[in-house]
Amino acid sequence: MRRLLALTALLLPALARGDAPEVPPREGKSERIELFNGKDIDNWDGHKDKYWNVVNGIIVGKNTEDVPVSTYLLTKQKFTDFHLAFSAKLAQSEMHSGIALWGQVAPNRGDMYTYKGHLVMFPSGWGLYDLYGRAGLKVDTQPALKVNKQHDWNDIEIFAQGNRIRVVANGVLVVDWRDPEPDRIKEGPIGLQLHSNKVPQEVQFKGLVLTTFPDATRVFNKKVGDQIAPPK
Repeated sequence: MRRLLALTALLLPALARGDAPEVPPREGKSERIELFNGKDIDNWDGHKDKYWNVVNGIIVGKNTEDVPVSTYLLTKQKFTDFHLAFSAKLAQSEMHSGIALWGQVAPNRGDMYTYKGHLVMFPSGWGLYDLYGRAGLKVDTQPALKVNKQHDWNDIEIFAQGNRIRVVANGVLVVDWRDPEPDRIKEGPIGLQLHSNKVPQEVQFKGLVLTTFPDATRVFNKKVGDQIAPPK
């Protein structure tokens, strides 16, 4: 009993601080995958034509009427550990978009292509969100806002490894976060978000090159706010 009480006394301060365990990156074959071929979205799932189209080699998510529930263009493949490089532009409205990961499609939430899981948000309201879970996740958004291009192209990289998410925006490390509840992490599709909204909006994506089980040497030991050398 004394040992149990002593162990509890040691753990409680860490729990109170919200410390997250360090889950190491998973191991697997590293493979480069072009999620978008620059021509069509045949290998994606979503409300094609209604919300999602390809225009001049760019994926465009657009609505003119209300979007009652956030909807996503989803990869058919599922991923856990990856590096994703892409460019995104908010062409119309001030509502953020994002990349969903580590979750699952949740058709019981009001749209057959909505998502339950983690979300990397940009460019309005940069940060992290737990969709249909814990809601907003605690990260400092100021580093991202300093380099944000609100209605222009933002070059973004996401490193998702173990229980850690790192985000590089326009060459700067802006997010470095570990999930304190790693059991929530699932192998899931990548989703491009068109947020619920009552006004017309347009988001654009290009690039979208994913590497499974990546080498994260470029961001190793880097701190939020540091410049990150461009990928070779």
